[in-house]
Amino acid sequence: MTGLTTHVLDTASGKPAQGLRIDLFRLDGDIRHHIKTVETNSDGRVDGGPILSGESFQAGTYELLFHAGDYLRASGTPLPHPAFLDLVPIRFGIADTAAHYHVPLLISPYGYSTYRGS
Repeated sequence: MTGLTTHVLDTASGKPAQGLRIDLFRLDGDIRHHIKTVETNSDGRVDGGPILSGESFQAGTYELLFHAGDYLRASGTPLPHPAFLDLVPIRFGIADTAAHYHVPLLISPYGYSTYRGS
């Protein structure tokens, strides 16, 4: 499989992060071009296959912007004002368009982690 996928887990609750909004941008220097907005399903994944695939899956620099604060508030997690984490941007490069790029996010109110998954 080629393309870009993600998976979001809420490490504070021990569950997938359902209903978390994610914006995808392609970067051209300092300019961000919005490609699409998606939302995670009950498994913390995005329905409909890869977020980016086919002709749209091109080499370049991208950003996934995870709306963690909105998700945490909606899930009933008490947060200070302002929240320690609100928007979580992850910038990454796609060099090989014949490969699969999986960018998972582990989120809690006070920390997050990511890596290139499989």
